[in-house]
Formats: sequence, C-alpha cells, structure tokens
Amino acid sequence: MTLFEWYLARASGMTAFALLTITVALGLLLSGRAQSRAWPRFAVEDVHRFAGVLTGAFVSLHVLTLFADAYMPFSLGQLLVPGASSYRPFATALGVVGADLLLALAIANRYRKRLSYRFWRRTHYLNFAVWGLAFGHGLLSGTDSGSPWASSLYVGSAALVAGLLAYRSGGSRPKAATLPTSGVT
Repeated sequence: MTLFEWYLARASGMTAFALLTITVALGLLLSGRAQSRAWPRFAVEDVHRFAGVLTGAFVSLHVLTLFADAYMPFSLGQLLVPGASSYRPFATALGVVGADLLLALAIANRYRKRLSYRFWRRTHYLNFAVWGLAFGHGLLSGTDSGSPWASSLYVGSAALVAGLLAYRSGGSRPKAATLPTSGVT
C-alpha cells in the first residue's frame, strides 16, 4: 500500500463514521419531531437522506481501498465474511457486520414505499446497531484511534448520539403546534 492508499483508507473510514453519526443524529431529531424555523422538516429529511448516501459511498471507498492494499492485502472473503480477516479479526468483523447491515438498510430504504411503514420503521432501528458496530470497529481496528483528533471524534460522536437518544426517549418531545381558531364555529 502506498502512503496515499493508507491515508485514503483511514480518511474514508473516519469520514464514513462522521457521516454516519450525522445521519443518526438527524434521524433522532426527525423522529423526536424537533423543529427549526431556519430549516423546514423536508430540508432536514433531504440532508438526512443525502448524509446516508454519502455514508455508503465512503464505506465503499474504505472497503475498496483496503481491497486494493498491496502491503496487507484483504481478500474479498475477508472483506465480506465476519471473522475471516487475519488482521484484528474481532474488530474487522465489527466493521464487516456493520457494512452488511448498512447495505441491508439501504435496500430497505430503496424499497420503502413497497414495505409496510411498521416493517420499515422497525428495520430502521438497526441504524443504531450499525452506528455501534462502526464505533467499535473504529476504536478497535483504527490505526488512529488513540490520537487526540480521533479520540475527539469518537467521544464527541458518542456524546451526541447518547444525548439525542436521551432527548428522544425522555418524553421531552415538543408538542405539535395548534392553529389558532378564528372564532367561527
């Protein structure tokens, strides 16, 4: 692996994790019915979807870069089968399972209109598992996980997701706005 490929593999993995965190955070805000005057709901939904697509693109770039690595080659099987890698097998398996779940969620989102809302919503909760698996993968297999900037990313991401989960599950959701009555009955 050239130095360029090594940096590309690291940068694409970290960028994918940051984008995944943004996607999960926006999803939590949307599900909690948070509203902003500056950003209408449809705009936040579009950014949420686009961040999800970008996450998939950067995960793909991360995997393809590792596949092309000549210094520590990963076979196709090692990149697709959890636990098949000789490099930090458990940590790599977390990333493989997370990427597989992310692909399954992308397919479910693509066919969302053909699925029942209840099924789609329940499968959408797997995004939390994807985020947790990516978090563990980055901490345990990343060559930068001990550096101050990477630690800041992981700690900040964990704080953001945990805080939004607490907000979402705490029952402190804003109530829907009611329209004023005109006095005519």
